Amino acid sequence: MTAEVWLPYREDELEGLPDGPVYRFWDGREEYPADPAACAFYVVPYLRPGAVGTRPMPDMTSVKVVQTLSAGIDHVEPGLSSLPEGVQVCNARGVHDASTAELTLALILAQLRGIPDFVRAQERGEWASGFRPALADRTVLIVGYGAIGSAVEDRLVPFEPARVVRVARSARTAARGPVHPLADLPGLLPEADVVVLLTPLTEATRHLVDASFLARMKDGALLVNVARGPVVETKALLAEVETGRIRAALDVTDPEPLPPGHPLWTAPGVLITPHVGGPTSAFAPRAKRLLVDQLSRFADGRPLRNVMLTTGGRGMT
Repeated sequence: MTAEVWLPYREDELEGLPDGPVYRFWDGREEYPADPAACAFYVVPYLRPGAVGTRPMPDMTSVKVVQTLSAGIDHVEPGLSSLPEGVQVCNARGVHDASTAELTLALILAQLRGIPDFVRAQERGEWASGFRPALADRTVLIVGYGAIGSAVEDRLVPFEPARVVRVARSARTAARGPVHPLADLPGLLPEADVVVLLTPLTEATRHLVDASFLARMKDGALLVNVARGPVVETKALLAEVETGRIRAALDVTDPEPLPPGHPLWTAPGVLITPHVGGPTSAFAPRAKRLLVDQLSRFADGRPLRNVMLTTGGRGMT
């Protein structure tokens, strides 16, 4: 039987697709391109609400692979229990490294150098000069040191930070130095001038940044969240930033989208961008290369990249 592949790109937009599969274009619209039961390889539409991407899953009785175009898979997790056993769920590791690392650096520099204040002063026609913190000589703590964390560090180095401290789920040695386990965070937080969050959203990381975490951050420190909104407990963050003790730059929030009138919009020392770490001109070429490679592997029977879990198995791999 010929395998069917559901793609959020039209077939002629992807150069090098393997022959054999039947390619169906579906970008999340109401009507399906074919019977979901015939889909063997499902690429989840990008930048669509989670409920859109999971909607066809209960009917995908023949699916073998679910491929996201995001670094996280939390948005599809509600639909995984409806899939057959043995489905490989893959993320887009590597696709968002450049874009997210660029935004992370931009948020750090904007907050340290006071760019939001200068923009507001410009709107008022005021010349608001003065001394501001530099990134040079600062200690940056990266929580969730994976591919994107490494890309962030690559971009930090030319700015001469005093130290970059790496934290991941478990201890290891990376190309640039040691990576601490999450258990070391209580002792590392008081040393950091900038704390960058890049963790996936899991039960272990939900509300990782709570009142206790924030209380350990030094006075004047900057929290940068480019991970997922629920990694930070919003109520606890508001309590800290409203005192002026720490600042924050948030590309993701909880809730998200942030509704009008939410206190985060006007909280002092908070810079908010609307979850734009990934969607840039760098996304499409990298996403397309990943899909062509994954589909070539699938067609040839070779192991897939970025397998995060297999349904019915033991979970994360």
